Amino acid sequence: MREPEEPGAGRSSERQAGGRREDVNDRTCIVTRESGSADELIRFVASPDGRVVPDLKRQLPGRGCWVKAERALVEKAVARKLFSRALKADVIAEPALADDVERLLKVQLAGMMNLARKAGQLVSGAAKVENAVRALEALAVFHSRDAAPDGVRKIDQARKAMHFATDGETEIPAFHVFDGAELDQLFGSYAFIHAVALAGQAGEGVVKRAIMLEKYRGNDPVRARDGAGQSRQ
Repeated sequence: MREPEEPGAGRSSERQAGGRREDVNDRTCIVTRESGSADELIRFVASPDGRVVPDLKRQLPGRGCWVKAERALVEKAVARKLFSRALKADVIAEPALADDVERLLKVQLAGMMNLARKAGQLVSGAAKVENAVRALEALAVFHSRDAAPDGVRKIDQARKAMHFATDGETEIPAFHVFDGAELDQLFGSYAFIHAVALAGQAGEGVVKRAIMLEKYRGNDPVRARDGAGQSRQ
């Protein structure tokens, strides 16, 4: 699944990091000791004042370490003081680090949504969302957590119908990642109640980031077979 390149994309597989070369392909979670791709792990570095900060775009200089993109594992890394060992420095990992990661993941998702909207690959409005689902043009649908149950149910019925119409081959995920206040803060006048991501690099990038955020929270996307209007919190 390709997406629009961000600044720094396409760099060498090695970067200068604090006077040494850091192989960015050597990604091992400091909690589980499991390796993974950049989509499965979050990079952390020490800031100039010695505090651990997340590096979602993998661009910050210095020695980095990796944690699987799950809130519980970030919290474990903080509690067990694993960052100091991994970064080989007396660093400070704030108790709110897991919250900071989630906030940045939400901002990253909102930024990609705005990019997709400008590219015509994120469309809002209940009727447009339902039409895209029934036309099998939808990559994923998004609902405000404050959305009226009837509106969510109608779109979910369309998702379920398309799931059965394609003999289970097409399963359009639905996300409930933002509440109304977050939508207003992140999108302003472009806040939505229902939206749909459409095919294209930006639309695919939206889905990719939404999946990462939900997995970080310990959730799975709502699927058509789960029944209409049943979100997992």
